[in-house]
Amino acid sequence: QLQLVESGGGSVQPGGSLRLSCAASRLAYYAIGWFRQAPGKEREGVSCISSTDGNTYYADSVKGRFTISRDNAKNTVYLQMNSLKPEDTAVYYCAADASCRDYERRTGYYGMDWWGEGTLVTVSS
Repeated sequence: QLQLVESGGGSVQPGGSLRLSCAASRLAYYAIGWFRQAPGKEREGVSCISSTDGNTYYADSVKGRFTISRDNAKNTVYLQMNSLKPEDTAVYYCAADASCRDYERRTGYYGMDWWGEGTLVTVSS
């Protein structure tokens, strides 16, 4: 059992920044993905970082604005979000699995092995 805990969500104006955190014991052994679900929309994959080589992957909608990183000593993965837009408003979830392969398609409950409860990000003026 892996319990993932997200934090760092909140309200910010367009153009602002937030940093999300995803923490769990033994997190260093897993690939970690960030997903989001906006009101009335399906969940989508945002970014993923592998456990072995640290490779990172991003959805086109966030490339150049979001950065995923991990600190294995702290068992934490971060999602730095800059230049936020109103369309980034969503509940953000982190999830763990063996790899990032096809993570963007693994948005269902059984797509990744473990999911956090989510943290709300609101971008509004």
